[in-house]
Amino acid sequence: MTHPRIAVLALLAVAAAWGSTFFLTKDLLTRMDVADYLALRFAIASVALILIRPPAIGRLSRLDRGRGVALGITYGIAQLVQTEGLRHTSASVSGFVTGMYVVFTPLLAAVILRHKIGRWAWVAVALATIGLGVLSLRGFSLGTGELLTLASAGLYALHIIGLGAWSTPSNAFGLSSLQMLVITAVCAVGAIPGGFTLPSGGGDWAAVVYMALIAGALALIVQTWAQAHLTPTRAAIAMTMEPVFASAFAVLFGTDSVTGRMLIGGALVMTAMYLVELAPRRKFEAEVQHLAQ
Repeated sequence: MTHPRIAVLALLAVAAAWGSTFFLTKDLLTRMDVADYLALRFAIASVALILIRPPAIGRLSRLDRGRGVALGITYGIAQLVQTEGLRHTSASVSGFVTGMYVVFTPLLAAVILRHKIGRWAWVAVALATIGLGVLSLRGFSLGTGELLTLASAGLYALHIIGLGAWSTPSNAFGLSSLQMLVITAVCAVGAIPGGFTLPSGGGDWAAVVYMALIAGALALIVQTWAQAHLTPTRAAIAMTMEPVFASAFAVLFGTDSVTGRMLIGGALVMTAMYLVELAPRRKFEAEVQHLAQ
């Protein structure tokens, strides 16, 4: 199996981890402030990464450290904006609007990196967007929550493009660790004005630790490594499986039932992903090359 194929499977695992946390986050936000929750989550993830491989950040070049700080700031702000937006809109609309990074990624990649996006990539982007809409939307109005979430989608797209351009298999762990520290710092600054509160019970602590270690530290390492082998658009399309997994977890462990919208929307997103895998490979591999170190 080639590295790109393994990388796509790795991103699907990341999307599954993220999808498993959506209902946990929505529940926690009824008892914790957004910035407090995020700062604690990423602080735990940072400590875990540093303990696993202490010298990783020190081995990064000065250029990679600068890039890691930029990526961490971008992701940290995106998390704050997205999570605050979730307070003001429904989970389904938030999932759809966040998934719009699948549209922003090729657009921004074309503008920033001046690379042509192939026909197959645009077809896959369109299918994924329609699938997200069918899966998530039950009516849509553009308010504060939607605007905040749309802004976060743009920031996530920038993060995906940056990882695709700057990550390599050799710097993946160090870049992930540095990003996590910076994300923690960004969220901690956001938590300062209102003071800091901790989770109130064992269940909340368990949820935060799970999201910190599995959907945080491990997911970022895997994403950083995977994007060293993929173009940004291909990575973004693979990650749009997140709401599909979120729906599956809601059915398996929550109170949701399987619906026609869920099946059709999920099928369209999966079709987009398979199109990326089955289309002429050169159409995607030539899309965005990794930047020289």
